[in-house]
Amino acid sequence: MKQVKKIAITFAGGLLLLIGLLFIVLPGPAILIIPLALVLLSKEYPIAKEWLRKFQRYSRKSAEKLDSFFAKR
Repeated sequence: MKQVKKIAITFAGGLLLLIGLLFIVLPGPAILIIPLALVLLSKEYPIAKEWLRKFQRYSRKSAEKLDSFFAKR
């Protein structure tokens, strides 16, 4: 049963990640789909947890830069 759960999480997370990566090129909400896929994959794979943390750091830095840019205007 545990193996089936791992396979299901891997398949669903991989599919979401693939869709998110496609949405980078195609019009779509990649900024929402990719972190969702990483959250799902991080339940089984430590490398996905590291990627999620990097994504969170970059998102926070981007938000801070945008805040400072619009605060100056």
